Amino acid sequence: MIVMKFGGSSVANAERIKHVASIIKAYKEKRPIVVLSAMGDTTDHLLEAADLAVSGVVDVKGVAKLHEETALTLGVNIDTIKALLDELKTLLTGISMLKEISKRSRDYLVSFGERMSVRMMAAYLKSEGIDAKFYDAWDVGFVSDSNYMQAELLEETWNNIPIHLDSYKNGEDNAIPIVTGFIAKDKKGIITTLGRGGSDLTATMIGAALKAEEVQTWKDVDGILTTDPRIVKEAKTVPEVTYEEAQELAMFGSQVLHPRSMVPVRKSGTPVRVKNSYNISSSGTIIVEKHSGKVPPVCAITSVKHVQVIDMVSNRMLGACGFLAHIFNNFLKWNISIDVIATSEVSVSCTVSGKEKLDGLVEDLKRACDVTVRSERAIVTVICDVEHSSAILASGFASLSDEGINVQMISQGASKVNISFIVDDSEADRTVQILHKAFFA
Repeated sequence: MIVMKFGGSSVANAERIKHVASIIKAYKEKRPIVVLSAMGDTTDHLLEAADLAVSGVVDVKGVAKLHEETALTLGVNIDTIKALLDELKTLLTGISMLKEISKRSRDYLVSFGERMSVRMMAAYLKSEGIDAKFYDAWDVGFVSDSNYMQAELLEETWNNIPIHLDSYKNGEDNAIPIVTGFIAKDKKGIITTLGRGGSDLTATMIGAALKAEEVQTWKDVDGILTTDPRIVKEAKTVPEVTYEEAQELAMFGSQVLHPRSMVPVRKSGTPVRVKNSYNISSSGTIIVEKHSGKVPPVCAITSVKHVQVIDMVSNRMLGACGFLAHIFNNFLKWNISIDVIATSEVSVSCTVSGKEKLDGLVEDLKRACDVTVRSERAIVTVICDVEHSSAILASGFASLSDEGINVQMISQGASKVNISFIVDDSEADRTVQILHKAFFA
């Protein structure tokens, strides 16, 4: 048994749904469980409808048109989708009367995208002679806390999923389950969403709980690449990475899997495979606990642009034990997350998202140190075996020096699989190109 996850772009319209259905059919003998996101930009359109409702206008035409036209093209009955559209209109009417939307209501609202998506796919598969059945995630045992918009799955989900899906896994039920990604219900039966990477988490949770052969996440590239092909056209497919390497890639810019989706499969040891929906025969990239062969010195290179570097220096704190505590407490106070950090006894440099507003944090930090903020910087991360860090750094710095790239900060990750460089935003792509040539040419 395998789990197959398809994102919104994979089911964006009738043509894409037909293509995904053909992939599911090709893997039918593997007894797939399919996890789907909402169609295309449906989630964004639902949020736009909510904004209109707050202003007093109830309009579901945009969302309804996409799904009704898709169903017509596919030739499937959409009674179940029409029922959801009526429910959606009722919800928006309530929002328009209150002229506000809570986090709880927002989760209820955006759930309609995934719920309509699985109904569309199941209906189309059945029309093609493939037995399939749609499930909302709570129907297969997904229970979360009540932290709306960013809910966490409860431990009981591990036991619930086999109870609901073992009959399919064991061959007693042959209808392919088509399951909503991204959503769950709390113990009160209220719909929640799992936040960023929620559909990935749904797929890996099902795969881990059922001890699946593997979890497949389908993209439009041949697996994980050595770098972004838009930056380096010679980027190559990486045949194998570890869970830890995949998490680091995701943390530092690679749009593969959300880091939190790795948690269930790391616990169970379930492999995850990244495959190309346009090249089914490609084996893609397998994500496992440990490398099966020789560990490559460098696995991949990724980058994140538009970050800010905060430099904090305090000679008066020399030898004082509270310097780092003071700094980190202020980041906690202002709810600002640090990505990369480098420290000495009297100075700390770290990076944060370029979207963060830092005025309040900087004012608080100035009570203990001198603070400088540098914007328009980029993090370039080398995912590697840091047991060879000396050779990797020597080769990388030599190449960057030859090309006149100035590295402003360096951090070797505690995870032992990454080394990060800070450069100017304007030099980020060139830095990636130089390093890629040095390590993969």
